[in-house]
Amino acid sequence: MSETIRSETLRIATVLAKEFEGLYLLPYYCPAGVATQGYGTVWKPNGTKVIITDPPITKEIAEQWLYDTLVQTMAAVLRTSPNLINHPKKLGAVTDFAFNLGVTRYRASTFRKRIDASDWDEAVIELNKWVRGGGRVLPGLVRRRKAESLYFQK
Repeated sequence: MSETIRSETLRIATVLAKEFEGLYLLPYYCPAGVATQGYGTVWKPNGTKVIITDPPITKEIAEQWLYDTLVQTMAAVLRTSPNLINHPKKLGAVTDFAFNLGVTRYRASTFRKRIDASDWDEAVIELNKWVRGGGRVLPGLVRRRKAESLYFQK
């Protein structure tokens, strides 16, 4: 992967993740009831899960965790959907999606099937179905999916 594609992809994913996750130095429970810290970190780069009794972190640690996790997520997305290598903006949006919901959910989704077929219009339709958390539609997820969808425009 060229440094230009990598840089553009990570920039987009970082902007989206920071905007929609917010920064929390203390652990908290996200709307889905999962212990989270920093910019939406659930699993720390060392492989341990965030727990609600973890100590506060600094903004710098939160940014490093986000970067490390986005690099790993981007690589996993590319292993699953290698055609995204030619579409850094879409790759950035999909990386944010997989960061938010997990690579496993991305792999099993119809959204991924549309991505793999380069059926971008249908991919956006599928993307915008992922707006539920804890069994209900969350306005923040509606806004996030809309923001990710913008990177699929021609």
